[in-house]
Amino acid sequence: MHIRTARLTDAEAIRGIYNRAILTVATFDLEPRSLEEQQRWLALRSGAHIALVADDGGALAGFASLSPYRDRPAYRTTVENSVYVDGSYQGKGVGRQLMTGLVDTARDHGFHSMIARIVSSNAPSIALHRGLGFEIVGVEKEVGRKLGKWLDVVVMQRMLGVG
Repeated sequence: MHIRTARLTDAEAIRGIYNRAILTVATFDLEPRSLEEQQRWLALRSGAHIALVADDGGALAGFASLSPYRDRPAYRTTVENSVYVDGSYQGKGVGRQLMTGLVDTARDHGFHSMIARIVSSNAPSIALHRGLGFEIVGVEKEVGRKLGKWLDVVVMQRMLGVG
């Protein structure tokens, strides 16, 4: 498994992984992304707010990304992460490899803090983040509604030791 920076040519594979996640509560998006939307999303992740992919000999096993935490200037040193692993690769350490690369990249880009917002029923993602030094800093109660259920979000944070 090779962790590398995502390329525009990865858009279709990333879209496939993400659109499958839309069928679950792993993301709060409700509508599948088009290829054009995925390409635009990927184009926005070409600087400090990067996307990484797990490349298994040409097949994408998953992706992870950094996004701005908030749009006000004082939040610039904090990023929010996302990580999605294709179902056939889950439980094989792909998420850990992606997140390790993402934490290192965030630190290298000078970010001070990383935030993860995870639906409370996603125990594997919470455990992954905890295992990488993230701590639960709060729970947002019933902030989303999907698949006929109210969803809580666990907020986790890792300090990166920069700045």
